[in-house]
Amino acid sequence: MPVTTRTTDTRRIILETAQRIMARKGYSAVGINEVLAEAGVPKGSFYHYFASKDAFGEAILKNYFADYLTDMDGILARPGQPAAERLMAYWQQWRETQSIEECQGKCLAVKLGAEVADLSESMRLALKEGTGAIVDRIERTINSGLEDGSLSVDGEARDVAQALYDMWLGASVMAKIHRSLEPLDTVAAVTRRLLHL
Repeated sequence: MPVTTRTTDTRRIILETAQRIMARKGYSAVGINEVLAEAGVPKGSFYHYFASKDAFGEAILKNYFADYLTDMDGILARPGQPAAERLMAYWQQWRETQSIEECQGKCLAVKLGAEVADLSESMRLALKEGTGAIVDRIERTINSGLEDGSLSVDGEARDVAQALYDMWLGASVMAKIHRSLEPLDTVAAVTRRLLHL
């Protein structure tokens, strides 16, 4: 059956609705019927778009990371700015989207990472692929900064990129636990030190 624009649009609406709800409630606490009702899609049509809830979860994560990486690329490719400035703009954007009360679907890796990694191998792999792509972009920007002289690091760019991502992810979890942006502010200061800014 050919994929029509309507099919693609309906599928995307379901995924975006699920992303918003799951960013608030988690994966296990959200039923398919809740997502379909909020998306305004008939209950019987779910399996037309997704083979199973597991396939649905994988599609949610892939959709999330595709949008996230597009936004990230926009920040990291800003013309006329040194790499260090672009990288710090990315971290600032991270801080702004990690609202303590409501992340509007912008923090799905933070919300679902630990929960789904043990529930579904396909979802774990989607998380691994998506987070790996984020670290790849951070590494490329660090290398650009080394080339343009706007930053320096001790060690390999890949190791620093991975450590930075891990710190920011952990700080996002701590910000939710403490209901404070202080962990993100702390990691921003450490980031500046690691990049010798």
